[in-house]
Amino acid sequence: MSEKSEIRRAAMNLLARREHSQQELREKLQRRFPPELIEIEIELLAEQKLQSDQRFVDSFVRSRLSRYQGPSRIRAELKQKGIEEHLFEQTLFENPVDWYALLGELNQRKFGGQPAQNPAEKARRLRFFQYRGFSFEQINEVIN
Repeated sequence: MSEKSEIRRAAMNLLARREHSQQELREKLQRRFPPELIEIEIELLAEQKLQSDQRFVDSFVRSRLSRYQGPSRIRAELKQKGIEEHLFEQTLFENPVDWYALLGELNQRKFGGQPAQNPAEKARRLRFFQYRGFSFEQINEVIN
């Protein structure tokens, strides 16, 4: 089997498990194969619609929403995975998210929807929601 077909098989095995960004595929394949051959195969997979950064973003956003993560956290994770901002924005345009409702659900799940008993507790909740990727404006709306 040629090295080119080995690269394709390895990439297809990765893509069969879940969607991957081009950068993720590149990083995983570079452990075993020369970079110049990998690049050719990744471009070919994208042309054949077997790999799509947009499909990856759609899948990634859905999974992060199910974990109650906010927009800034999702955006930062996508950036680490080599995804351009406009792909995230396009996904949000096609599938709008009510971040306030998501944060309200998280507040209900985590804290029973009860107001904070004291300023220290309120500060702890604020940090928790910020870590999850929600803006101060969103948090303030939900916890006040």
